[in-house]
Amino acid sequence: MKLWVVLGMALLWVELQNGSCQQIKRRKDVGENRIHPGGKRVKVRKLKEVAGKGQSLLTQVLDKGRFLRLGQSTSLTPGRNMELRCKGNSIGWSYPPYLDTFNDSRLSIMQSDKYSQLILKAPSAADTGPYSCWVIVCDGTECERDHDRSYVSYIYFTDKDNLFVPSAFHFEIAYLRPDRPAVVPCRVTDPQSEVSLHREVPPEEITANGTQMTYDPSKGFVLQNPSPEQQGVFYCKAVTKGTPQISTKYQLLYVEVPSGAPLVSLEVSPESVTGGDNVNVTCTVLGEPEGDVSFTWSYPGQDHRPVHIHTSLRLIHRGMSHTTRVSQSVLTVEDLETIDFGNYICRAKNQHGETSVMTNILSK
Repeated sequence: MKLWVVLGMALLWVELQNGSCQQIKRRKDVGENRIHPGGKRVKVRKLKEVAGKGQSLLTQVLDKGRFLRLGQSTSLTPGRNMELRCKGNSIGWSYPPYLDTFNDSRLSIMQSDKYSQLILKAPSAADTGPYSCWVIVCDGTECERDHDRSYVSYIYFTDKDNLFVPSAFHFEIAYLRPDRPAVVPCRVTDPQSEVSLHREVPPEEITANGTQMTYDPSKGFVLQNPSPEQQGVFYCKAVTKGTPQISTKYQLLYVEVPSGAPLVSLEVSPESVTGGDNVNVTCTVLGEPEGDVSFTWSYPGQDHRPVHIHTSLRLIHRGMSHTTRVSQSVLTVEDLETIDFGNYICRAKNQHGETSVMTNILSK
């Protein structure tokens, strides 16, 4: 009888051990793998890697070796040196363009094996703007930007004495085009500022309604559907806790010419010439006020006869105060010889395309 009792207890102990082992094994399986509805087994470790891939690699170095991962926007105190880092052994940077324009010695960039470092000494309100970094991927000698690993943060250097980002100009021109939104670029250094737009003559405040006109502290006032009625001289007013501050003044001009390849015309003066005369060939382009135009010439005596080429530009008002940029290139040939008669070709090029026109100069 005792033997049967001992045997039964032994069997019960074995069953309990098997059950606990299976339970431990099941817990391990749950922690290590997960089955998705489609029947695919995915490891949790892989899921964590995918989740972390989109995180920004752009950080600010704080005191005592601490780091702060930067978000879409950041507010910093002017005067304190700023150090940014971006992980990677080959990194590209962008920052407010005037730092390059004036070759600012306060800015330095260094690349190490594991990260790139951007240092801006004694930043001021004028340094407010977007700072970004990206990974550079190379295939042999060809390198390109990895857009999936690009990170940007708009950094405000908040200054109570300069609520608006300082401008190098006391008067700026903003162009209104019927086919795209326009921006009155009164950016602020404190994103919490209350900003309003004002017309100078007649004096009135233009209210932002959230649809046709909105305000973005990193851009300024955005006009969604510009019209000729919005032309004039404007300024912005910003208020925080102290005295209101006034921005640079902006002249808003309506643009008549749509975007596209240059509209070119060619004129010869005088119209009738003979050997020994002087002649001017004028190539004229009507285009967008901000659109740069470059000219190239082909002519019969090229590389053999001297010519003078003069290029100029001006803004004109046409019709309902629409503004157009007139760019001209004038080719002058003095004391015409036989080799100078023939076809004169002007090529005008802008960011949208190129247009070529030709005229023929014959001896009378």
